[in-house]
Amino acid sequence: MVRPTRRVVTGHDAKGRAVVLIDGAAPNARLRKATGLTSTLLWVTDRSPADNSGGADAAAREIGLAPPPRGSIFRVVDFPPTADFGAVDNAAMLREMGVEAGRGSARHASMHRSNSIDYAVVISGEIDMLLDASEVHLKAGDVLVQRGTNHGWVNREKENCRIAFVLIDAEEPT
Repeated sequence: MVRPTRRVVTGHDAKGRAVVLIDGAAPNARLRKATGLTSTLLWVTDRSPADNSGGADAAAREIGLAPPPRGSIFRVVDFPPTADFGAVDNAAMLREMGVEAGRGSARHASMHRSNSIDYAVVISGEIDMLLDASEVHLKAGDVLVQRGTNHGWVNREKENCRIAFVLIDAEEPT
């Protein structure tokens, strides 16, 4: 079982004063059956610049991996150890995430890509990010800027790896 992510969201009251609107476990946590990972959606924007008015929960929706056009997504993903989960069905994973297959190599079933720039911060654990012909090992405290590349995630460790991601819509790389 994945520990819940506490989410605090601020806003403004009727007099324009800064207040806490939401404080508690983020309710939009989804187990992705194809990969065994848990994705907790924290916030979504539908445009840039973002609209900071109102008090609605912008994460109370279904959305795939990629952000909306001109928008962004903030989520936390818990990756279980690969040994605990087993083989990944690439087609099922892509359907669940709502993204297209990776381009180039198909070196691993978790390979995929989206038209976004992704900022990732490893919160706990360790993980390997696979690219077409290389890979990089990341551990707690490491930061990654992923620029619309074909990639996949493999947790070869014994513990879950938790990563915070901010995905921002981007143009197709040339």
